[in-house]
Amino acid sequence: MHTFTVWAPDASAVSLVLRSGALKMAETDDGGWWELEVPEAGHGTDYAFSVDGSEPMPDPRSPWQPDGVHGFSRVFDTGLHDWSDGGWAGRDARGSVFYELHIGTFTPEGTLEAATGHLDYLVALGVEMVSLMPVAAFPGRHGWGYDGVDLYAVHEPYGGPEALQRFVDRCHSVGLAVCLDVVYNHLGPSGNYLGSFGPYFTSRHTTPWGPAVNLDAAGSFEVRRWICDNALRWFREFRLDALRLDAVHALADDSPKHLLAQLSEETAALSASLGRPLGLVAESDLNDPRMVEPVAEGGLGMTAQWSDDFHHALHTLLTGERAGYYVDFGEPAVFAKTLREVFLHDGSYSTFRGKDWGRPVDPGRHRGGEFLVYTSNHDQVGNRALGDRPHLTPGQLAIGAALVLTSPYTPMLFMGEEWGASTPWRYFTDHGQPELAEAVRTGRRREFAAYGWDAEDIPDPQDPATWQSSVLDWAELDESPHRELLAWYRDLLALRARSEDLREDRLGSAEISYDEDGSWLVVRRGALRVVVNLDPAELVVPLDDVPAYQVMAFGVAEIVTEGVRIAGHGVGVFAA
Repeated sequence: MHTFTVWAPDASAVSLVLRSGALKMAETDDGGWWELEVPEAGHGTDYAFSVDGSEPMPDPRSPWQPDGVHGFSRVFDTGLHDWSDGGWAGRDARGSVFYELHIGTFTPEGTLEAATGHLDYLVALGVEMVSLMPVAAFPGRHGWGYDGVDLYAVHEPYGGPEALQRFVDRCHSVGLAVCLDVVYNHLGPSGNYLGSFGPYFTSRHTTPWGPAVNLDAAGSFEVRRWICDNALRWFREFRLDALRLDAVHALADDSPKHLLAQLSEETAALSASLGRPLGLVAESDLNDPRMVEPVAEGGLGMTAQWSDDFHHALHTLLTGERAGYYVDFGEPAVFAKTLREVFLHDGSYSTFRGKDWGRPVDPGRHRGGEFLVYTSNHDQVGNRALGDRPHLTPGQLAIGAALVLTSPYTPMLFMGEEWGASTPWRYFTDHGQPELAEAVRTGRRREFAAYGWDAEDIPDPQDPATWQSSVLDWAELDESPHRELLAWYRDLLALRARSEDLREDRLGSAEISYDEDGSWLVVRRGALRVVVNLDPAELVVPLDDVPAYQVMAFGVAEIVTEGVRIAGHGVGVFAA
């Protein structure tokens, strides 16, 4: 037996459409909800809804879309999985080592099941939190996942909802927590039937994707419930440990209580009920510490947030790039500020935005663990014209790793960076409608033409070769210099795990000195010194106190009277 329900507040009639035919649903007294109990229905039953005589449409809360985003929904009983993680106590997102991966390109098979074959590798690397890019059902087979339209379903080519439960269970069994990327600020253009059911969108606000998700206009109570119930379901029924909330600055909400604050309070209540930590990690462009301040103190209650300013400061320091949003970055002093104070733009003028931006982070109220930092992520690679990873020497990659993994912040790796993967990570789609496919293709080329790129040089998102080129090549792990870089990452993560000095997340606990010309820098973390040669030639990095011994180094390094003699693009960790 199964009771089908759907919210369609403006409908005159709603029918449940089964493979055997249509059945009229009854309107309830509960604000536009319709329901019908079907004795013979249960796990595996296919169904759809017809609103006022429309063609059958997927359930806005569909748990399973086995035939794609335009097909029938399918009942999925989340209680059928026999969980084996009874001893899992959970993991706080703050301070955990994150590893961002995309299921469709992490392995050649592109499935959750195939990804489980590399979990032991991630454990040996030192990862603590697997951060999955979106798995909600999206059009076609291949895509980033940010154009999902069935937010309760798991993309069928990845293995569907049952595969996600197995993946999380397996992660917990080897000591890995799991964070899932969810997108609540917009839906994709293909397979989005929500507007046919009710006021899921509003013209009261606009976003880069069109009308905003309705968070504060008529009908918004149920839309907010649709979002919050989705998040709580991932935590409860799929036992996820954290959610990464995409581009929360695009959640247009003028309600007395912002959606994020509501979600924070409901997540905290569920966490208390389940007896394990549940995290909410925000991607925000606002540079506003209010994002991670308690709701009771006027904040939005997120557990942590990404810090793009740290990325930009480190990326420009290593690459020399200064175009676009990198314009204010690149100097050693800028990196030093982001290492100590989180944001460069904390109320200062942003040249790229053309106005003052951000707010300062109060070290008396905040810890470094509330901010995620990284040398790369899916956006900073995939949104480049060619989807190319940073063009750096192995030594420069090792420097980037050292500065992230010894920082007082929560570190995140992007899949493959730990061995300096040569594969790009490009923007790819698989839209079935020719007009939409062409719009995506021409839009991508038009975007980069403004930066001087020729159209023929931009990879076609619809070409299967664009996706295929983005799949990790695991054979590289046994080749030089990938092998040496991987060993460096493993050693750094092992050092971080056993060093109280490196796990100290008090803001200001990292002291930094540097050459104004950008040749070298030294980061002090308690009794440890991270010595970095940014120059391609060997040099002596001066130190006030000569280290007692070398802990580890990438490149030849030697303690001398004046400090440390270190190879070009070399980096070492030394003990005082």
